[in-house]
Order: sequence, then C-alpha cells, then structure tokens
Amino acid sequence: MKLSKFALLGAFAFAVMTGSVSADELQQPVLEPIAYTLQDAADSPSDDGTWSLFNRDGQGLEISGWTQIGYHDRPTGLFNTNPKSVGVHQIWFDFDKAADNDAEGLGRLGYHFDLVYGRDAENTAAFGQPTGWDTAVDNWAMPQLYLTAQVGDWDVTAGKFYTIMGYEVVTAPDNFFYSHAFTMNNSEPFTHSGVMASKTTEAGTDLTLGWSAGIDTGFKSNGSVGILGLGKSLGDNIGVNYVAIFGDLGGGDDGFAHSFVVDITLGERMSYVFQSDYVSTDTRYEIGVNQYVFYTLTDDIALGARLEWWRNSGAGVGGPGPDSQYSFTTGVNWRPQSQFDLVVRPEVRVDWDATTMDTKTIFGIDAILSY
Repeated sequence: MKLSKFALLGAFAFAVMTGSVSADELQQPVLEPIAYTLQDAADSPSDDGTWSLFNRDGQGLEISGWTQIGYHDRPTGLFNTNPKSVGVHQIWFDFDKAADNDAEGLGRLGYHFDLVYGRDAENTAAFGQPTGWDTAVDNWAMPQLYLTAQVGDWDVTAGKFYTIMGYEVVTAPDNFFYSHAFTMNNSEPFTHSGVMASKTTEAGTDLTLGWSAGIDTGFKSNGSVGILGLGKSLGDNIGVNYVAIFGDLGGGDDGFAHSFVVDITLGERMSYVFQSDYVSTDTRYEIGVNQYVFYTLTDDIALGARLEWWRNSGAGVGGPGPDSQYSFTTGVNWRPQSQFDLVVRPEVRVDWDATTMDTKTIFGIDAILSY
C-alpha cells in the first residue's frame, strides 16, 4: 500500500513538470455558484448517447441521480469515517421542475427535492436540529425541498436548500476529490431553510440576497441569518465569488462568516482555485485557506492537488485550545470513454496537526455512476 501511495504522488509530480494540462470540467463552476449549489437541474443532459436511467426531454419533471461507492484505509473525520470497508456513500435522486412564466397559476412555480441513501446521509440532513422529518433516519435523508419562481429579474427560492458558501459541495459528482476539506466540513453551513433571490445586474454581477432560519436546519429555526452573495467574471479567465452570512448562526451564537473564491484559467490546459473562509462568533473563530490545481492529461484522465491550512480557536470541533491543521491531497479522475457516465477517483491525502505534530497518510478511492 505504501508503494502505491508514493507511486501516485510521483505520477502527480511528473505531470506537473512535464504533462500537458487542461481544466475543462474538472470541478464545479465557480462562475455560477448559485446554479450548482441549488441543484438546478432544469437543463437536460446532452444527447450524446450517454446511458441514463431516466428518460429526460427537458420538459416537466426531470429526474436524475448517481451512485457513489468508496473505500479509505484510515478515517478523515470529514464524511469518510468508515475505514477499511467498501461502502455506499450516496445513492442520490434529484427531482426537479423548472419555473415556467408561460404557465398559469401554480403551474408557474418550479420545485426541487432530493432523496439520498448511504453513509453520507447524516451529512446531508438537518443535523442542526435534534428532531424532525428531515433529519437522517436509517441512512436516509432529504437534503433539499424548495419551490422556485421567477419574479421580474429575480430567481426566487423558498424552502430548504444547500448553502452557496464555499467551493466544495456535498454532492459527490460536483467535487474533484473523494475526501473533503477541513474548511468545508467545519466552517461552512451545509443547508439553509428560508428564502433567497438572485439576479444578474446590468453590470454583469451575480447578486444574491436571502434569509435563513439558522443553519443546517429543516423547517425548525435555530437562529436568524442574512445571506449575501456576489459573483463576477473578470475577463474570460477569472471568476470571483464572495458569500457572507451574518446573524444568529444557531443557539444564540451571533456572528459572521464569509467565503471568498477565485477561479483562474491559466492558459488552455490548467486551472487554479484559491479559497479563503473566515468565521467569527461569540464563542469561536475559524479561518481556512485552500488552494487547488487541476490538470487534464488525456480525454480520460485528469490530475488534481489540494493544499489546505485550517485554524480554529479551540471551541467545538477543535479541542481545548487554538490549533492549526494542514492537509495535502493529490488524486486522479479517470473517466473511461463509454456509454456510461462513470468516474473513478483514487487519491492520497496527508494530514498533519501543527500542535501535536501528528501526521497521517490516507489512501482513498471511489467510483461514481451518474444516471
């Protein structure tokens, strides 16, 4: 196993120094954060002959989904907590109907909801509240349930929906890596329950305004949170996304959190992403800096690396005192050319603690079949 880990690291180093690279379709689009985080599936898949479990024609209710199966030899404490066993992380189904202004009455409204089964269900549910129908039960959860409408220039969402903060997301096909960053897991909400409206201004800025009943809840309030999002394309190669939440973040813990993401296309075959998050409340502070590099070697194979520094004040997840965590991950996405939408993602991850000087190396691999 150690040999395979070092071989993968060596392959990545070789690719960095000598390989031809590309960033096409390696990670979720930072330029359109609202679209992908709200799982807006109004656009049907392309008619490229890819196999699908569902017959989708771009009209009415659209159903899609995926199955993710994974293995890791040591726990990360961040989603991947069942070491040395192959297991189902996500069997996911999206149900989506786009808003239609040409329809009449309630037919103008769109809606979306998800159903998920697997190890990740508890990470997708309303874990910010102790009870409720939308908490995880027997590895089942309903991560999202919301209505959509078009009101003038605004796209309005009301219900339970994923946050627009950060870069990595819960939905497995929308991430390059099998494992998750400390920042994503510890310093960002997963879901909101409330209302949010977004539009693109005349200046080309994506603007989002919203309100949420706390964070990581279903339809039971644990606070009151304002949401602000700004996205902007700077030329053809740079995208900037800023999101802030502020107010009672749950249980009377007043404060503020924001994320700042920059996606840069370097030449024709390379992509770099910078992300920084900051959380400051009555009881804690947290800061994270993540950097990503993505490369495509062939039509089938892409390589990526993630370097992270995450620091917390010691309250909650971090233990008795301030602590810094570092992590380096390198991995491969293999997408075999076939009628199936399949990706296999082996990776090697090295975590180390600046206070205890503990270091651990983790090998993981998963496969995702989308349909």
